[in-house]
Amino acid sequence: MARDLLNFDGRNVVLTGAATGMGAAALGLLIDHGASVTTLDVAPVSNAQARSLTCDLGQHDAIDAAVAQLPQRVDALINCAGVPNGGRFDAEAVMAVNWLGLRHLTESLLPRMPTGSSIVHVASTAGRNWPQRSDAIAELVSLDSFDEGLAWIRTHKDVVGDGYSFSKEVVQYYTHLRALETVQAGVRMNSICPGVTNTALVDDFRKGVGDDILDRAVAIAGRMADPAEMAPPMLFLADEASASYINGVNLNVDLGTGAAHLTGNF
Repeated sequence: MARDLLNFDGRNVVLTGAATGMGAAALGLLIDHGASVTTLDVAPVSNAQARSLTCDLGQHDAIDAAVAQLPQRVDALINCAGVPNGGRFDAEAVMAVNWLGLRHLTESLLPRMPTGSSIVHVASTAGRNWPQRSDAIAELVSLDSFDEGLAWIRTHKDVVGDGYSFSKEVVQYYTHLRALETVQAGVRMNSICPGVTNTALVDDFRKGVGDDILDRAVAIAGRMADPAEMAPPMLFLADEASASYINGVNLNVDLGTGAAHLTGNF
């Protein structure tokens, strides 16, 4: 008998970055739909209906300690945690959270994920140009350990830049590549790629990319997204009943700014 769409009853979900913004919106929606949620965040998570673990996702030892406390069966992993460019975080810190920590947590939990499980990353439309740097990205992704990746990042500063766009390019590439492997074990992997979203980080992004680019993206879309608009696509991709045949997809959730780039109308 088919499951109801977006029914997370009896399903264990691990959610990162749940303290604010998109992660907080996803947490509320997951709980509304019956999920048992464990959150990982460096900041306090106020929703008392979730089990919350403090974890710096830029530190592999902290991730390992958190993994030891997570359920032995994980039905969905949603990676929302991320840090912006703009100057508050250096490139190494951005890459550590947005890529190295995301990959380390994901690979640590994959053995606990049964057939029918799913992984959803929050990438970004800023990662759209990954094909232009695919050789460098493939080299980084091929390094198995957190420390090897960190060493690569330190010796490729010209490629990494401020860390943000490159980290999201790597996540998009990883989503495509790893999904081909995880699906063999019945685990789907996808990402959403938000456009400009009205979170606490928007001022950082304005400093990081400049007023012209940010304002142009908002003008094309007509407005910034609300964080709550990103939660339903995450749950859709995470839900086996809703998205059982969707795998290896980086889904733009941007009200058309990606289309403007692809058609030369940005």
